[in-house]
Amino acid sequence: MKLLVTTVFLCFTVFLQAQVKDNDVLFTVDDEPVMASEFIRVYNKNLDLVKDETQKDVDAYLDLFVNYQLKVKEARRLELDKDPKYLREFNNYKRQLTKNYMSDSKVTDALVKEAYERTTNDVKASHILVRLDETQADTLEVYNQLLELRERVINEGYEAVQKDVHNGKTIFAEDLGYFGGFKMVYPFETAAFSTPVGEVSMPFRTRFGYHIVKVFEKRKSLGEVTVAHIMVSNKQKDSTLNPETRINQIYKKIQQGEKFESLAKQFSDDKSSSKKGGLLSPFTGGQLSSRAFEDMAFSLENGGDISKPFKTDYGWHIIKLIRKKGIQPFEEVKAELQNRVKRDSRSKLINSALVKKLAAKYNVKEHEEGLAYFQSILNDSYFKQAWKAPEDFNNDGVLIGIGDTTVTYKDFLAHLMKNQRNYYNRRPDLKAVLNKEYKALYEAQVLKYHEDNLEFENEDFAFVLKEYRDGLLLFDLMEKEVWNAASKDSVGLQEFFDKNRSNYVWKDRADAVIISSASKQDIEKVKSELENGSSVENIMTAMNTGGELNVLPTADVFEDGNSTLPNNFKFKEGVSEIYNHNDAFHVVKVNAILPAGNKTLEEARGKVVSDYQNYIETNWVKDLNNRFKVKINPSVLKRVKKQIQKQ
Repeated sequence: MKLLVTTVFLCFTVFLQAQVKDNDVLFTVDDEPVMASEFIRVYNKNLDLVKDETQKDVDAYLDLFVNYQLKVKEARRLELDKDPKYLREFNNYKRQLTKNYMSDSKVTDALVKEAYERTTNDVKASHILVRLDETQADTLEVYNQLLELRERVINEGYEAVQKDVHNGKTIFAEDLGYFGGFKMVYPFETAAFSTPVGEVSMPFRTRFGYHIVKVFEKRKSLGEVTVAHIMVSNKQKDSTLNPETRINQIYKKIQQGEKFESLAKQFSDDKSSSKKGGLLSPFTGGQLSSRAFEDMAFSLENGGDISKPFKTDYGWHIIKLIRKKGIQPFEEVKAELQNRVKRDSRSKLINSALVKKLAAKYNVKEHEEGLAYFQSILNDSYFKQAWKAPEDFNNDGVLIGIGDTTVTYKDFLAHLMKNQRNYYNRRPDLKAVLNKEYKALYEAQVLKYHEDNLEFENEDFAFVLKEYRDGLLLFDLMEKEVWNAASKDSVGLQEFFDKNRSNYVWKDRADAVIISSASKQDIEKVKSELENGSSVENIMTAMNTGGELNVLPTADVFEDGNSTLPNNFKFKEGVSEIYNHNDAFHVVKVNAILPAGNKTLEEARGKVVSDYQNYIETNWVKDLNNRFKVKINPSVLKRVKKQIQKQ
């Protein structure tokens, strides 16, 4: 038994010794330390992203990581981190990132679950609104007015009351149709979803005033749809090709029984989906940028249904419904809902909950005499943008204490002056305005203190921020030292091209017209006509008669390997043999063969510039390794490898 305990202890000791500690330095760049924990975190994060298996080797990845740190060091040496443009972009990102860490998780989770229920259901409703300033404290009269209107709606019906009271200025009585979560302000959404079908809510307040809502129906919202499509782009290289005419030709072929997927492969201009027979990834309502496309997709009822041609901003389409799926599971949409909740007015609830926690954490102290002081000096001139602080104003008075900082009377004065214009020519209750603006300042300052200290309190936030800070520096450095250098160095680019001409060659190309049909017999007729010297135009006229679209031409310069060309296509002038490709039959009239050969610099410019950039970067990194001294700690590297192997 003693031996067993000793063995377990030794194994545990070895395991602890193999673990990397937070203060372990993996290497230094001119004596500036880079921690082993940072390397392991970056390695693990990128492990599944790298396609090159050699990059999963720790030593190979360490070389990449060292080069990355050398570039960051060089960027700071050149003071790119002090560039106003860099600072502006970094601070913008920091503000966006901070939002993801500025929330109360319990409140957020509850709101996200509630949002899921509301986005998976629709409410059909109408409402009556009596406008009221959001700072108005005396609201009893308006509340009672809405109570009377509620009774009228119950007894007389909504339509009758709507016709009588709606004036579009102070009272609005509107039909809202169906809506789901996030379509209305949060208090209104809550009232609508909480009111049973057929009933009228009690009066409730939003920032617009007081409402009542009449709920007519509730239903499940749209789920998810998967479709395939054929697209003919509005932008065509061939000026003689009319997109509307071409899509109608393709639709005619579908009606004649040709396979949708085959036509998509052959004719769709959406190359990202054409190889898959036009298949698109599943989507839900509101997910795509084209409302017209979504409406058509969701209007199809049964798998296999095909739409008529229709137009969007991108071109002309035909859609085939693959399947419809019900509402997505909560876990699949949770992350998206979290982001929407944080951008919505619901965020006020999250902020309030977070502020309450932070107030205890940072020992926030409010000095009530400060608010009383402002009540004594604020007057109605504030609503005329004419109010000013008295000459003996106490700038240094402490209004709020947060951690080791204070919010002074001067800070609140600046806040009031900044927001004075929001109340111009309004007559809200003065005390209500002061309390509202004090609460806004209080919450903003507590959150700001938390935001300012977030990098020192939250390890995950600090890592992500550093990653972006360094990445942004690296982008600016690469743009300066490599990308712009390659594109602007015309002499160097030409010399590089001259030395590497053999890398930039054309494959065989054919200036040709491909004529396609689902009927082998029709293609045989086309082949015979072509061999007899008939023009493509005359053949089209002869073959496509009586409203039938039996054959369809595609003209272009096709390079060997082009997916539109039939497999095993033979590059020679004249009329080709008949090919079976993409579930259709094709014959090709080759007008001219452009044989394989070297490209000019202009023809290969994109690839040459890319290769030249890689050439410049390789030599530049060698210079950086000579400029900065890198010293790797072998013992720490050994522990890093052991820890990674045990993961």
